[in-house]
Amino acid sequence: MPAFIYLASQSPRRSQLLTQLGVAHELLVADPEENAEALEEPLPKEAPAAYVRRVTDLKLQAALRRRVQRGLPPAPVLCADTTVALGRTLYGKPQDAADAARMLGQLAGATHRVLTAVALALEEQHWRALCESRVTFAPMDAAQIDAYVASGEPMGKAGAYAVQGAAAAFITRMSGSYTGIMGLPLFETATLLAQLDLARCTKTS
Repeated sequence: MPAFIYLASQSPRRSQLLTQLGVAHELLVADPEENAEALEEPLPKEAPAAYVRRVTDLKLQAALRRRVQRGLPPAPVLCADTTVALGRTLYGKPQDAADAARMLGQLAGATHRVLTAVALALEEQHWRALCESRVTFAPMDAAQIDAYVASGEPMGKAGAYAVQGAAAAFITRMSGSYTGIMGLPLFETATLLAQLDLARCTKTS
């Protein structure tokens, strides 16, 4: 395991999950002028899995350039992106309260997928993983949705909810990776990080 890695994410949940794994890390987040949100624009008719993989790769490439531009010491760089999909419809981060209410109204009473892609780079070597989970919401009336949106929790969250927050009261069933639904699947992430030791052994053998 390296002394530390760079985490190219503003998500405090991803940082907490890496800490849970015992991985020392430093944040490598975008400057405001980078317009990182533009990387998350979907392509026409893009499938959810293809979308989340592509966006994660774009974020990783941007982070690698950022490290060089800032003159930071070399270290592995980790990126992740999460999207929610109902069928082929993507649900990213809501633009405002009305958008959050719209998303929740469509997800209520249905089962959706949560896809999180993870990408890791060390010099010229890249490793990738995709985690897919399923979440079923109970039916929610307008008052419940409005109260949840008013809490502010949906903002900045794919699908307009946080599984580890108050939204848990509306979830009837989950399958897959709980930490993947949070935004960083720990099994897949640990598997990728294990590749770092293998890569170093190969280079020195």
